[in-house]
Amino acid sequence: MKRIAVFTSGGDAPGMNACIRATVRGAIYHQIEAYGILRGYDGLIKGDLMPLDSPAVSNIIQKGGTILKSARSKAFMTKEGRAKAFEQLQQRGIEGLVAIGGDGTFTGAKAFYEEFGIPTIGAPGTIDNDLYGTDYTIGYDTAVNTALEAIDKIRDTADSHDRIFFVEVMGRDAGYIGIFCGIAGGAELVMVPETTTTIEEVIQTLKQGWRSSKTSSIIIVAEGDEEGNATEIAKKIKQKVSDQFDMRVTTLGHIQRGGSPTARDRILASRLGLGAVEGLLSGKKNAMVGVCNDQLVYTPFEEAIGKEKPISQTLIDMVKILSI
Repeated sequence: MKRIAVFTSGGDAPGMNACIRATVRGAIYHQIEAYGILRGYDGLIKGDLMPLDSPAVSNIIQKGGTILKSARSKAFMTKEGRAKAFEQLQQRGIEGLVAIGGDGTFTGAKAFYEEFGIPTIGAPGTIDNDLYGTDYTIGYDTAVNTALEAIDKIRDTADSHDRIFFVEVMGRDAGYIGIFCGIAGGAELVMVPETTTTIEEVIQTLKQGWRSSKTSSIIIVAEGDEEGNATEIAKKIKQKVSDQFDMRVTTLGHIQRGGSPTARDRILASRLGLGAVEGLLSGKKNAMVGVCNDQLVYTPFEEAIGKEKPISQTLIDMVKILSI
């Protein structure tokens, strides 16, 4: 293999730049030419590629977002679009791909490999931490710490005014951010897609808190909870208890995606970027590189996107036990 290309796709995640850097420098170390594809699959179809050398990825390890940009691509969802993408790679002699992204990115990479046979290794870049085959994904640790900093500040004002705050964190299909923030932030309750928490249970938790002389509470809500988002849940509770509780809602939103990556995310991203290059060189293809029990592992895309990654019941139980 003499030439490979790297791209980022889907939602941005802190640490993607560190992964790009490691991929490019890993390729150069192994005497492989590296290219960057701008704006993911859409850029690949349009031929928006550029050569990347070592200076091109200098001074980016500490930056959030992605220097290669990211975009959705409806065209790549069609066989015609993928055929155009393949032509672009052939014209430039690119023999392998490193795809940094999440579920949608790997779904596209799997279809591309099955149709055209371009070896692809994925690096899990998503703040949701919901991909099977790796203990943690790039960006997750930073997102948790960003959310936690905000929750700590909200706790101060909640305590000062004897208020209940519903804090909404990202997590449409997975509650990893919510659970970790709940434990580390001392939340009274965490509502995530993986568990069923009724409005009545929330009300009982709040009432129990008041009976225990708690004058303020923090409820963490993952955006994908079955009862709705934080605003909807607070409204449902208000309808049942009227003005018994002084409640406020804070939605953290996209601040969780931005910012300088933590040391943990920079190191993880560097390991995965280099692991992706070495995976291609060793003949691996159509798979995601991850870290499990501190060991580099390769998981077929079909498993990475098809298998569930359940939250440990121990963590779920911890929230309840520590909120007494």
